[in-house]
Amino acid sequence: MSGNRLFKKGKFKREKEARKKREFEVRVTELNREGFKLVHKKWIRNTKNLSKESLLELYTRQNRSANDIGRVFGCSGRKVAYWMGKYKIPSRNRSEATYQKRNPLGDPFKLSEPKNMGEALLVGMGLGLYWGEGNKLNKNSVRLGNTDPALIKTFIDFLNLFEIDKDKLRFGLQIFSDTRSSEALNFWVRELKVQKPQFQKVVITPSRGVGTYRKKSKYGVLTVYFNNKKLRNVIVGKLKDYGYDGE
Repeated sequence: MSGNRLFKKGKFKREKEARKKREFEVRVTELNREGFKLVHKKWIRNTKNLSKESLLELYTRQNRSANDIGRVFGCSGRKVAYWMGKYKIPSRNRSEATYQKRNPLGDPFKLSEPKNMGEALLVGMGLGLYWGEGNKLNKNSVRLGNTDPALIKTFIDFLNLFEIDKDKLRFGLQIFSDTRSSEALNFWVRELKVQKPQFQKVVITPSRGVGTYRKKSKYGVLTVYFNNKKLRNVIVGKLKDYGYDGE
């Protein structure tokens, strides 16, 4: 004992437990503040033994990473991975983890059956256009290029059936060197009713004389992009139902 300070038995233990409880409540508050809804109200307070329910909630249902979960409970991502292995909770591969990181709120599209005959016809038209004109070799996005504005607009209408955010569409324009890039760009902006920032840098191809193809592509070849690997796979999967044998 030193000075006039008195130390009661069990005081430090109670203070330590109270501090741990406060730290845990701060972590839970942090979790709630990020907009995640808790399904399980009883959270494990001892990070030496993470509960299966907590990991299923955070990793599987909320799609959080092991490192994110570690920050919530004050432990390393490796410890989270260790307990996931103990509980046999399957982990996401690198591709799935990257997709989840780029889409933290879930898929940027929705799948639904056609609500009427018009939508059913549009689905068939969109699949046919993608089969014939789409770039199916690119596995990370839905891509289709053409010179016909009506064809491009029809394909965009098809993509809109998946309730995509139209502002996330991107466009690539390729023109001949004897065409003014500003004129071609303004043409497509007007026709598609989109914004100029959605366009990549215009690609200019040297002109090789007057020809039928150049007449037809007065305003260039436009390629529309929607960068989402999962939607691309969904559309290709539908094509395979009709006999498409590509990847």
